[in-house]
Amino acid sequence: MRIVSSAPTRIDLAGGTIDIWPLYLFHDGASTLNAAISLRAHVEVESRADDAIELRSIDTNRTVRAAAWRDLNGDSDLALLALLARYYRLASATLSTRGESPAGAGIAGSSALTIAVCGALARWTSAPADAEHLLQIAMNVECQTIRVPTGVQDYRPALYGGIAAIELGVSGIRRVGLDVDPRELERRIVLAYTGAPRNSGTNNWEITKRHTDGDRHIYDCFERIRDTAAAMRAALERGDWDEVGRQIAIEWDNRKRLAPGVTTTTIDALIARAEAAGATAAKVCGAGGGGCLFCYGPPHAHDAIAAALAAGGARLLDYRIEAEGLRVG
Repeated sequence: MRIVSSAPTRIDLAGGTIDIWPLYLFHDGASTLNAAISLRAHVEVESRADDAIELRSIDTNRTVRAAAWRDLNGDSDLALLALLARYYRLASATLSTRGESPAGAGIAGSSALTIAVCGALARWTSAPADAEHLLQIAMNVECQTIRVPTGVQDYRPALYGGIAAIELGVSGIRRVGLDVDPRELERRIVLAYTGAPRNSGTNNWEITKRHTDGDRHIYDCFERIRDTAAAMRAALERGDWDEVGRQIAIEWDNRKRLAPGVTTTTIDALIARAEAAGATAAKVCGAGGGGCLFCYGPPHAHDAIAAALAAGGARLLDYRIEAEGLRVG
């Protein structure tokens, strides 16, 4: 018996970090905007002749073996896979994973992997596979793994695909697909890996603690981040591409104010190169401090922006905006 699954990663356009509970409860009208992209996380589950469990990460060349799911825990060398296999009570199977995105890229590779594993193991074990159940398990197990609160936005593009607003409020989380031409957005965005991974758990947890401790500066930053996400959504929906770029630039300016480690000299140098080549805006993906950044500009400048980033040492990532989310087969 064999099951394969995959789920897309994402570019976060605006409103990141405010999606961590309970931060969005303090900012009425909070939302995030993101676009699923074609760099996918892949999972394969195969039956074994014995009762054991084998977990394999192809990307890191690590393997964990256990006699039974009860022997797996968060102290494992592959903690995320171990906790998911434990939750789904996996038995007599080998679970293998690989990702198409660089490690620590800031494009939600771990969340995409978590959704892909949940989808595969739910099918394998005949567990509930409705969207809300998968989202809840994915978020909670990833939180157990990284041991700090997780945001809610990253699991939605992995599950559903597309370009969407994730509305955050007292009554819950609501995903709203946006009527945006994905090809028009692709023509304006160059995605690149800076060469340095980042640790979103550390950055976001420090920011979350400061917010809940009443730091007025952080609160005001999130007010501006909320307003920018709303303005960018309106610009996207009416196809005002110049205004989209202006709001991306504002988003990046607000995000840099959250913590000194959000940007680095490498990121600043790459953005300067891109701007000299015609980019009108840029921002890091995820929490910052490394990982990926995307540069935004008019379609005629796309190739020049890409060349400038490559000349600066960044690794260009070939992607498409992905309409399809989780696949299980």
